[in-house]
Amino acid sequence: MHLVVVHYHYRPGGVRRVVELGLHALLSHRPGAWHSVTLAGGEAPETAWWEALRAQHPEVHWQLAVDPALGYTAESRLTSVERRRRLRRFWSELFRPFPDGSAVVWLHNPGLGRNLFLVRELLQAGARRGFRIIAHHHDWWFEHRWQRWAELRRHGARSLAQVAGVVFATHPAVRHAVINRRDASVLGRYLGRQVGWLPNLVQPVRSTPETRVQTARQWLRNHPLIRGRPVWIVPCRLLRRKNLAEALLLTRWLLPEGCLLTTGGPSSEEEIPYARALTEAARRHQWPVALGALAEGGPDSPDVLALMRVSEAVLLTSIQEGFGLPYLEAAAVGRPLIARRLPAVVPDLRSMGFTFPQMYDDVRIPAGCLDWAAERRRLQRGFDRWRRGLPGALRRHPALQPWWEREPGHVAFSSLTLEGQLEVLRLPAEESRAACAALNPWLEEWRQRAGRGQLVVTPWPATAQRWMSPAAYARRFLRLLRRRLDPPPADAARKVQEAMLEKTLAVALRHPLLWAPSP
Repeated sequence: MHLVVVHYHYRPGGVRRVVELGLHALLSHRPGAWHSVTLAGGEAPETAWWEALRAQHPEVHWQLAVDPALGYTAESRLTSVERRRRLRRFWSELFRPFPDGSAVVWLHNPGLGRNLFLVRELLQAGARRGFRIIAHHHDWWFEHRWQRWAELRRHGARSLAQVAGVVFATHPAVRHAVINRRDASVLGRYLGRQVGWLPNLVQPVRSTPETRVQTARQWLRNHPLIRGRPVWIVPCRLLRRKNLAEALLLTRWLLPEGCLLTTGGPSSEEEIPYARALTEAARRHQWPVALGALAEGGPDSPDVLALMRVSEAVLLTSIQEGFGLPYLEAAAVGRPLIARRLPAVVPDLRSMGFTFPQMYDDVRIPAGCLDWAAERRRLQRGFDRWRRGLPGALRRHPALQPWWEREPGHVAFSSLTLEGQLEVLRLPAEESRAACAALNPWLEEWRQRAGRGQLVVTPWPATAQRWMSPAAYARRFLRLLRRRLDPPPADAARKVQEAMLEKTLAVALRHPLLWAPSP
């Protein structure tokens, strides 16, 4: 059999890590079953990463196939006609050596909607040749990424139904893999056995080589913003959905002498305004935070897991995650975790046996901690701009009832605009903590634990092996691949998208950080 992995790019990040770990699991599970592995994408990965990937399984024939037509449509100057022509030629040439029915295509993140041409042409080419296709969804274009709709329209999408037909393809060659049970239940309601839950592969770190630990410690000692402070780390890129101002607020409240560190930079142009505004505010007010500390890379930079291991604690303040890798990475390296309780993620992890001693739903802020009249105007302007960008059929959805029209006594910090969040951060930390203590009853206990170095570590349960070991991952992947499928109803793709949109809009108003790229 031949395995063809497809992604828009192989930049550092969560999807690339899934590819790396997943390939190792699949190739190790049945040695000799896979004759070749091809990585196809819009840009080539770093040479060092590609060589390390190949070195893990030298018995397999490896191939790299790159064409810009596979990348994000918004980052390309190709016309629609040129893109379609290049994609058809690309798949025809790539698939030509494989006998019919002999290849499996592992397509990553088609639901992100960054290149519907890629998905459509691949599905058609693969189906013609009898190849089975795993459409592995990590994110959704409509999951608080509504700017995608304008992008989809610019590149030929005529309706929501047309997009649904590509993203939720019902062709019998296609299987859909999703990374949390909530999405699996919604898709499964309409697509049946075509859908499988494939939780990400994570393993406990039994030991970290001393050289990597020493490199990470030395790097922290030399960092000009840290200067010997204890470090709390958010292992993430500078993205709006990571809600990083909340991580800074918690650090200032719970460990005033500490420094917050985040690892990556922004992942796309639309995230740059948020990253720039947050970075500039931190510099201006001299807040103890090193944002995007590993973004530049370099030969002396530590790896993220080693940096997590030498940090005091891990924070995860995200508004939205599909799987929530940092929940498990903190347990894997044996560091305490302070995290938001995300309803799409935590139930799955608890079912695997994980416990999270320092978890919260929201950080509540009295409305008096900021100029609420100005914030309400910002919320209304942002909402109006965001609603205009929605597909026309959704602009008058009954879920879109502004909550800020009444005068609240208190509000979730994650429900503020970035300007509102920065206004709260400008208050002296002791003053804002005292004002918010009664609304956040866990605050004082965690502050005392942090001050004594007694935050609790999430243990790695033995039961997790059943779900996230390499062998379990490979078995789930192959079971989904081998399923015999009954054709779903003709309108299944449209119905599953409607159900997913309903779920998304139900919480759409809570988080203005996600409404638009600009702060």
